[in-house]
Amino acid sequence: MMLDDIDTTEDVAIPDDPFERVIGQETAVEIARIAVRQRRHLLLVGPPGIGKSMLAQAMALYLPPPRQEIRVVHNPQNPERPFVEIKTREEVEREKREVLGAEGHTIAPEEAPPRIAQQLGFLCSSCGMYSPPDEVICPKCGRPKAGPQPGNPFGDLFAAIGATIGIASFPTRVTATRRAGDGKEEVIVYERAGDRIRVLDEKALQKRREIERRSPHKVIVPVNRNPFVLATGASETELLGDVRHDPYGGHPQLGTPPYERVVPGAIHEAHEGVLFIDEVTQLGHLQRYILTAMQEKRFPITGRNPQSAGASVRVDDVPADFILVAACNIQDVPHILSPLRSRIQGEGYEVLMNTVMLDTEENRAKYAQFVAQEIAMDGRIPPATREAIMAVIEEGRKRARTMDGARDSLTLRLRELGGVIRAAGDMAIMNGDPYIERKHIEAAVRIARPVEEQIKERYGTLALGVRQELSPIQREMGYYYWNDTPGDYHV
Repeated sequence: MMLDDIDTTEDVAIPDDPFERVIGQETAVEIARIAVRQRRHLLLVGPPGIGKSMLAQAMALYLPPPRQEIRVVHNPQNPERPFVEIKTREEVEREKREVLGAEGHTIAPEEAPPRIAQQLGFLCSSCGMYSPPDEVICPKCGRPKAGPQPGNPFGDLFAAIGATIGIASFPTRVTATRRAGDGKEEVIVYERAGDRIRVLDEKALQKRREIERRSPHKVIVPVNRNPFVLATGASETELLGDVRHDPYGGHPQLGTPPYERVVPGAIHEAHEGVLFIDEVTQLGHLQRYILTAMQEKRFPITGRNPQSAGASVRVDDVPADFILVAACNIQDVPHILSPLRSRIQGEGYEVLMNTVMLDTEENRAKYAQFVAQEIAMDGRIPPATREAIMAVIEEGRKRARTMDGARDSLTLRLRELGGVIRAAGDMAIMNGDPYIERKHIEAAVRIARPVEEQIKERYGTLALGVRQELSPIQREMGYYYWNDTPGDYHV
C-alpha cells in the first residue's frame, strides 16, 4: 500500500508478523530469523530508539512454548543444599490432574447426611435449619446450633457458653463410612469448604496421601511463562538469583526452610527463551557470569549477601539455556568482555543496525505503518491523516540530514519520532479534534525537543544557562563538573 492509497492511519494494515513491524532493519531481521530458528546469540549495535528491543521481543514470539518447569526440592539430609528437579510440561499437567483428583468433589450441605451436616456446623440440632457454620447461633430458633454431645452431661452448657462468646465446637473434618457400589464398606471424609462440603472417598484420600509423601518443593521457573526476559539494568541478585534472608537462620521449627527462600535470576527465568540485555557493558564484571551460563547452560543459585542467613545455601545445576540478545552503542563495543564477544561470534551473529533508510515511496509507506503502529500501541490518541503522516516523513528527512548527515534518507531513530506522534495526539485530544493533523505534528515538533535545545534557545549556550542559574554562593565554590568537561559547558 502506498501513501496515495490511504486517507488516515485507519487504512494502514499492521502486520501480524512481529518481525515485519521492525522498520528499516531488513538485514537485522533476516539474521534474527536465523538466530531464533537455530538458537544463536545476537549482539545488536546501534544508538537508542532504532528497534533493538523490538527485534528481541519478536524473536521470543517465534520460540516454541517452554517445555520445562524448574523446581527446588527440600534435601532432608542437607537442607542447605536443596536439589533441582526438572519437570516436563506433560508431567506438570499430570500432577495437576492428580491434585484435582485428590480434591474429591463438593456438595451442598443439604446433600450430606444430616449427622455430618450437624457436626460440621451447617445444620441446627434444634430446629433443623441450615445456615453457614460461622453462625454459632441458629438464625431461626435462636439456640446454639451445636447441641448436647452424646455421653457428655454438660454438653448443652458448653455449647451455650461457646455460642455466647462466639466460639463454636464444630470440627472442620469428619470421618465416616459408607457402603460402596460393590457392597464393601469404605472410609469417607467430609470437610468444610466454604459454604459447601468436600467429599473425599478412598481413592481421593489415597492420592492425597501420595501427594503428601512427596518431598516439599518450590517452583522457581513455571512452565507457563513469558519466553522474553528483560535484564537491562539488573543488579547481581536480579540477574543471577539469590537466597532470601531468614531472621531465624532457617531454624527447623521457627524459620523458613532454605528451599523456600531460593529466588531465581533472570538467566534462569530466560531458560528456553530470550534474555535481552540492553547497554550490556553496564553490567561490568557481571558479563563473566553471563558467559559462564552461556557455556554451561546452567548456573548455581546461592546467597549473595555474606551477612544473610542465605549465604550458606547453594543450589547447583539450575538450568539457564537461553538465547542472549545483547545490545549496546557503537562507542561501547570495546568495553564488552572479550570472551563474551568471542562466544557470541562463535555461536551467533553481530549486527550493526541501520540509522537511516533511503527516502523511497516504499519506505515512506513504511513510515505510515510506523505511525499507525505507534497510535495503536498508545491506545489513547486518534488516527492520523495522510497530511500528518507526510509531516512525520518531512521531520524524518530533516533528522536524517542533521543527525546522520544523510541526504535523500529517512531517520530510523524512531523512538523520538514516536514521542512527537504522541504529543501531537495529545494536542488533538485536548482540542477535541477527531484526527491528528499536520498542524498537530508541527506543533509537537516544536514542543517535543530535548531540554538542551530549549536551554540553548533561551540562553545562547548550555554553559551560559547553567551559570546564570547559579546562586552567588554556588559561583564562589571551587569545582563544578562542567569545569573539566569539554563541549558546550565551556564559555
